[in-house]
Amino acid sequence: MQEALRGAADSPGYPLTVGRVDTRQACIDWLERRHGVTGLSLGAVLPVIGSKELIASMPGHLGLGPGDLIAYPELAYPTYEVGTVLAGATPVARDSLTSFGPEVPALLWLNSPSNPTGRVLPAEHLKKVVDWCRERGTILVSDECYLECAWETTPVSVLHPSVCGGSHDGILAVHSLSKRSNLAGYRCAFVAGDPALVGELLAVRKNLGLQMPGPQQVAMQAALEDDAHVVEQHARYAARRAKLREALESAGFRIDHSEASLYLWARRLIDGGDEDCWDTVSWLADRGILVAPGAFYGRAGTRHVRVAFTATDERVDAAVARLGDQRA
Repeated sequence: MQEALRGAADSPGYPLTVGRVDTRQACIDWLERRHGVTGLSLGAVLPVIGSKELIASMPGHLGLGPGDLIAYPELAYPTYEVGTVLAGATPVARDSLTSFGPEVPALLWLNSPSNPTGRVLPAEHLKKVVDWCRERGTILVSDECYLECAWETTPVSVLHPSVCGGSHDGILAVHSLSKRSNLAGYRCAFVAGDPALVGELLAVRKNLGLQMPGPQQVAMQAALEDDAHVVEQHARYAARRAKLREALESAGFRIDHSEASLYLWARRLIDGGDEDCWDTVSWLADRGILVAPGAFYGRAGTRHVRVAFTATDERVDAAVARLGDQRA
């Protein structure tokens, strides 16, 4: 990837907002090869400057605003709400489709595998969400940046034929190379799905100069065309995860969900009950272990902390040792 970036460094002209043909084709080929997604055309894929920028700007770029309802999971990456507020729309955190009643969201976010919980939604559930959104004219956007970071199950893309019925109408999926390829610093991501929705995003982004630089597009192509590094990294993260999980459980923690993503969704059990997340953060910080309080991700997270296993092997081993000292 670094060699591809260096080789494309002579890139003085403006890159096309729509992206290079070979980069978009690499996105299509990767989705089909690794995730069984079929039927995508070049016009159904758009490279973007990291998925966070896309998520934050998407409601506004799709013309949503005051009077529109935008829904996202009750435990969620905060950027879904931020993007909604920036567009002037109304944010609502809901997990159950039946809880909407007569309300019809203009856009519904899914995040499977989830940040922070690592929960994976089965294909049958995803299909129900697709059908529900299509019946109501709701745009469905699935954030799938952890799709290749799974440990105890196999996540399915919302674009898979078993979920969408072979049609991508009304559906978008967001993918990032930050996790699968350790390319967070390169800001490489893409959105794929309904060509009409991708076309709307493209038309706006052209006018805003939101173009992925040419060298990054070449690096992204190289990353998507190589599966070996993903397998190697998956094994490395799996080993870290196993060590941390065992150490946390031995120290009195319970791990919920966490079947995928790069985190353990943990709660500390005290006298048969769950400790407040901020107390857990303090308890771990006293031992030199930094975690994210579940309250950052919604009111439903006040009893959990998110433990990342993205630190180096040496740092993970240090955390495991400190948790072991606590047991002693």
